[in-house]
Amino acid sequence: MMIGYMVNNVLPLRAGELVRVYVVSRHWGGRFWTAAATLIVERVLDSLCIVLLLGVLLFFVDVPRQVEIAAFVMLAIDVIGVSVLVAIAVAPGRCRRIIERVAGRWPALRDRALRIFGMFLNGLDGIRTPRHLVPLLAATVTVWLCPALAAWTALRAAGLHLPALAGWVVLAFVGLGVSIPSAPGYFGVFHFAAVMAVGIFGVPETTALGYAIVFHASQFIPVTVAGWIYLMREQMTLGEAAHAGAPPAAPAPPGS
Repeated sequence: MMIGYMVNNVLPLRAGELVRVYVVSRHWGGRFWTAAATLIVERVLDSLCIVLLLGVLLFFVDVPRQVEIAAFVMLAIDVIGVSVLVAIAVAPGRCRRIIERVAGRWPALRDRALRIFGMFLNGLDGIRTPRHLVPLLAATVTVWLCPALAAWTALRAAGLHLPALAGWVVLAFVGLGVSIPSAPGYFGVFHFAAVMAVGIFGVPETTALGYAIVFHASQFIPVTVAGWIYLMREQMTLGEAAHAGAPPAAPAPPGS
């Protein structure tokens, strides 16, 4: 994860996501699509948490109209993503038959698609096992409490004595903003979202920008340094990681 975040900080369009999948799949014996499935599940859960958080915040603060619209768009995408994941997890046999029917005229393509589907299905074991639900929820709560606390302590560091609610507003706005592929390190979109968030509490724009810079630096510098250290431990360079992050083509079946 730290390697993926580091690459997101130095390369555009969230390239670190593919790099993270590659690094994980390399430890799992090259099962790229199995690792990719876990990433997709994580991203869908993250988006749902952001939308849920924004929905709760509507009862406490005046959320700008453009943020509401963006949240509704994200919710629609999440509904589609959840529906697809549930369909695959609950009815894998039916999904396989659909693949066979669609690609039946091209045996090589059909076999490759079924092989990728099988690896992807393995990556969904975490949400297909009921006993994983409680640990998953507990980990999710912990993962979201930490950045909310970081946003609030950054407010204190910038001399802004706002209520704890402000940390959650910043987290929700920034989370929504950086969910869109953008410039390396989310420069610009991160600061715009943070300024908009603290502006709700009456903070002047120049002061809010100072806070956004402090908060962004507190996230950017340690994550980039830690990710680079972990990348070196993997005996990889940034260029190798970026090229290796492309999804590999599945091998053609024998005799095709």
